[in-house]
Parts: sequence; C-alpha cells; structure tokens
Amino acid sequence: MEFHESSRFSEEGTQKVALIDIDETICFYFDTRRYDLAEPDYENIAKINRLYDEGWRIVYWTARGAVSGNDYTAYTASQLDSWGCKYHELITGTSPNPKPSFDLIVDDKAKRIEELFAESAYHEDAPYIYPYGAPKKKVME
Repeated sequence: MEFHESSRFSEEGTQKVALIDIDETICFYFDTRRYDLAEPDYENIAKINRLYDEGWRIVYWTARGAVSGNDYTAYTASQLDSWGCKYHELITGTSPNPKPSFDLIVDDKAKRIEELFAESAYHEDAPYIYPYGAPKKKVME
C-alpha cells in the first residue's frame, strides 16, 4: 500500500466542506422531540447560510431515521427549504452512506454552533457565554 501526506484542512483554493447537524443545532424542541415539532433557530441558520455565502459546501448531516428506519429525507429537505437553509446536500440516517445514531462526537475539527462567528471568542473580554467554561487560549497553528 502506498501512502501520501495528507493535509489537515482543505488545500488553498479548494472548496471547504462543513458537515452540519440539524436537531439541537439549527432547530430545537420545547417538549416532545418529534421532527414535525422542531422549531427553527434563525440565528443559527444565518450562521450556516453565511458559510454557504462565503463559498463553503454545506452538507446537512442528520441521524434522522437511523434508529427507527423511517426515511425522513423528503420531510427534512422540506423543513430546511421552508426555514431558508442554504445547502448543497442532505445526508440522513437512511441515506446510502448514512449518519449513524451516536451519543458523542470526538473530532479535531468539531465546533459547537455557539462558537461559529464569535470573532472575539478567544479574547478574555469577549461578551460570550461558554456552556462548558471559557477555553484556555487559542492555539496558533
């Protein structure tokens, strides 16, 4: 097997890709967690739309249907469209290469929606509330 040296991020000049979860990221539930009762969070949707407008490839990546086996793809696409979401692709829990149901993601590139476009998020005087405490210091790459 031949290996090549990979880059951590997309090469300069190529389109960056963002995988975006739906539930508890761009929509929320008040009582019953049922997809038809999802309430959109337009502030969070605007953050994702901003990435789209900046040239990112937006892939909504949801585990909807992964446990039940119900195909919610058409319904979810309709929701995204009615909420004004800009995106290139939708992957669900029943897609050919589905998003699995899980309880935790550990990844070197993960961000919570609250961290997007918090331009001064790493400044000690930033007017930002961190749900898990303020980060220590931004690591320069």
